[in-house]
Amino acid sequence: MPKPSKFAKTVSLDDLIDNDKGKEVQVVSLFDQKSVKGWWPCYCDYDPSIPRELTGKIEMELEVLTKEDAETKPAGRARDEPNENPKLKPPDRPATSFSWFTSPWKSIRYILWANYKWYIIGGLLILLIIAFILIFMYSLPGGVANKLLDEFS
Repeated sequence: MPKPSKFAKTVSLDDLIDNDKGKEVQVVSLFDQKSVKGWWPCYCDYDPSIPRELTGKIEMELEVLTKEDAETKPAGRARDEPNENPKLKPPDRPATSFSWFTSPWKSIRYILWANYKWYIIGGLLILLIIAFILIFMYSLPGGVANKLLDEFS
Protein backbone atom coordinates (compact mmCIF):
# COMPACT_ATOMS: atom_id res chain seq x y z
CA MET A 1 0.00 0.00 0.00
CA PRO A 2 1.24 3.56 -0.62
CA LYS A 3 3.01 5.26 2.28
CA PRO A 4 0.83 7.94 3.91
CA SER A 5 1.84 11.56 4.32
CA LYS A 6 2.51 12.86 7.81
CA PHE A 7 0.68 16.14 7.27
CA ALA A 8 -2.51 17.04 5.39
CA LYS A 9 -0.74 19.88 3.57
CA THR A 10 1.72 17.52 1.90
CA VAL A 11 -0.88 15.10 0.50
CA SER A 12 -1.04 14.92 -3.30
CA LEU A 13 -1.99 12.45 -6.01
CA ASP A 14 1.72 11.84 -6.55
CA ASP A 15 1.56 9.68 -3.40
CA LEU A 16 -0.62 7.09 -5.17
CA ILE A 17 0.36 4.32 -7.54
CA ASP A 18 -0.55 5.13 -11.14
CA ASN A 19 -0.37 2.08 -13.41
CA ASP A 20 -0.76 4.20 -16.55
CA LYS A 21 2.36 6.24 -15.84
CA GLY A 22 4.29 3.36 -14.24
CA LYS A 23 5.80 5.65 -11.63
CA GLU A 24 7.47 4.52 -8.44
CA VAL A 25 6.03 5.54 -5.06
CA GLN A 26 7.06 4.69 -1.54
CA VAL A 27 5.09 1.74 -0.20
CA VAL A 28 4.69 0.20 3.24
CA SER A 29 3.77 -3.30 4.29
CA LEU A 30 1.20 -3.53 7.07
CA PHE A 31 2.39 -7.04 7.85
CA ASP A 32 5.91 -5.79 8.52
CA GLN A 33 4.97 -2.61 10.41
CA LYS A 34 1.77 -3.86 12.09
CA SER A 35 0.34 -0.32 12.15
CA VAL A 36 0.44 2.76 9.99
CA LYS A 37 -1.03 6.22 10.52
CA GLY A 38 -1.20 9.20 8.20
CA TRP A 39 -3.00 11.05 5.43
CA TRP A 40 -4.00 9.56 2.06
CA PRO A 41 -5.36 11.38 -0.99
CA CYS A 42 -8.83 10.65 -2.37
CA TYR A 43 -9.93 11.03 -5.97
CA CYS A 44 -13.01 10.33 -8.07
CA ASP A 45 -12.64 7.66 -10.75
CA TYR A 46 -15.98 7.78 -12.55
CA ASP A 47 -14.50 8.45 -16.00
CA PRO A 48 -11.10 6.92 -16.85
CA SER A 49 -10.61 9.34 -19.78
CA ILE A 50 -10.47 12.30 -17.37
CA PRO A 51 -7.18 12.69 -15.47
CA ARG A 52 -7.23 12.18 -11.71
CA GLU A 53 -8.18 15.15 -9.58
CA LEU A 54 -7.63 15.46 -5.82
CA THR A 55 -11.12 15.47 -4.29
CA GLY A 56 -10.25 15.06 -0.63
CA LYS A 57 -7.87 13.88 2.04
CA ILE A 58 -8.46 11.29 4.72
CA GLU A 59 -6.58 10.62 7.93
CA MET A 60 -6.51 6.96 8.96
CA GLU A 61 -4.77 4.67 11.35
CA LEU A 62 -4.57 1.04 10.28
CA GLU A 63 -3.44 -1.78 12.55
CA VAL A 64 -3.07 -5.49 11.90
CA LEU A 65 -3.70 -7.69 14.95
CA THR A 66 -3.44 -11.38 15.60
CA LYS A 67 -6.60 -13.11 16.73
CA GLU A 68 -5.37 -13.24 20.34
CA ASP A 69 -4.55 -9.52 20.35
CA ALA A 70 -7.95 -8.68 18.87
CA GLU A 71 -9.70 -10.62 21.63
CA THR A 72 -7.68 -8.95 24.39
CA LYS A 73 -8.11 -5.44 22.94
CA PRO A 74 -11.81 -5.11 22.08
CA ALA A 75 -12.93 -2.07 20.16
CA GLY A 76 -16.34 -0.43 20.11
CA ARG A 77 -18.10 0.98 17.10
CA ALA A 78 -17.11 4.62 16.62
CA ARG A 79 -17.04 6.15 20.10
CA ASP A 80 -19.10 3.44 21.79
CA GLU A 81 -17.60 1.64 24.78
CA PRO A 82 -14.99 0.31 24.97
CA ASN A 83 -13.45 3.36 23.34
CA GLU A 84 -9.91 1.96 23.23
CA ASN A 85 -7.24 1.02 20.72
CA PRO A 86 -7.16 3.75 19.51
CA LYS A 87 -8.89 6.07 21.95
CA LEU A 88 -11.17 8.34 19.92
CA LYS A 89 -11.52 11.81 21.35
CA PRO A 90 -14.74 13.81 20.80
CA PRO A 91 -14.82 15.56 17.43
CA ASP A 92 -13.29 19.03 17.33
CA ARG A 93 -15.86 20.89 15.29
CA PRO A 94 -15.49 24.61 14.64
CA ALA A 95 -18.05 27.00 16.05
CA THR A 96 -19.27 27.73 12.52
CA SER A 97 -20.48 24.17 11.90
CA PHE A 98 -24.16 25.02 12.05
CA SER A 99 -26.98 25.68 9.67
CA TRP A 100 -27.07 29.37 8.71
CA PHE A 101 -30.75 29.05 7.84
CA THR A 102 -31.80 28.05 11.37
CA SER A 103 -29.52 30.53 13.12
CA PRO A 104 -28.72 33.55 10.95
CA TRP A 105 -27.39 35.60 13.91
CA LYS A 106 -24.69 32.99 14.52
CA SER A 107 -23.75 33.22 10.86
CA ILE A 108 -23.44 36.97 11.10
CA ARG A 109 -21.41 36.71 14.30
CA TYR A 110 -18.92 34.05 13.20
CA ILE A 111 -18.58 34.84 9.52
CA LEU A 112 -19.35 38.51 8.89
CA TRP A 113 -18.42 40.05 12.22
CA ALA A 114 -15.18 38.10 12.58
CA ASN A 115 -13.93 39.14 9.15
CA TYR A 116 -15.40 42.63 8.74
CA LYS A 117 -15.72 43.96 12.31
CA TRP A 118 -13.68 47.13 11.80
CA TYR A 119 -15.27 47.90 8.43
CA ILE A 120 -18.74 47.60 9.99
CA ILE A 121 -17.80 49.81 12.98
CA GLY A 122 -16.18 52.38 10.66
CA GLY A 123 -19.21 52.41 8.34
CA LEU A 124 -21.60 52.92 11.26
CA LEU A 125 -19.47 55.79 12.62
CA ILE A 126 -19.41 57.47 9.19
CA LEU A 127 -23.20 57.08 8.89
CA LEU A 128 -23.63 58.58 12.37
CA ILE A 129 -21.43 61.58 11.53
CA ILE A 130 -23.29 62.12 8.24
CA ALA A 131 -26.63 61.94 10.09
CA PHE A 132 -25.46 64.60 12.59
CA ILE A 133 -24.27 66.85 9.76
CA LEU A 134 -27.57 66.49 7.88
CA ILE A 135 -29.63 67.22 11.01
CA PHE A 136 -27.45 70.25 11.71
CA MET A 137 -27.82 71.52 8.12
CA TYR A 138 -31.59 70.95 8.26
CA SER A 139 -32.09 72.83 11.52
CA LEU A 140 -29.50 75.58 10.90
CA PRO A 141 -31.70 77.93 8.78
CA GLY A 142 -34.56 77.83 11.29
CA GLY A 143 -32.23 78.42 14.21
CA VAL A 144 -30.49 81.33 12.47
CA ALA A 145 -33.87 82.86 11.56
CA ASN A 146 -35.12 82.56 15.16
CA LYS A 147 -31.90 84.11 16.48
CA LEU A 148 -32.14 87.04 14.04
CA LEU A 149 -35.81 87.63 14.83
CA ASP A 150 -35.13 87.57 18.58
CA GLU A 151 -32.40 90.22 18.21
CA PHE A 152 -34.57 92.59 16.21
CA SER A 153 -37.56 92.35 18.48
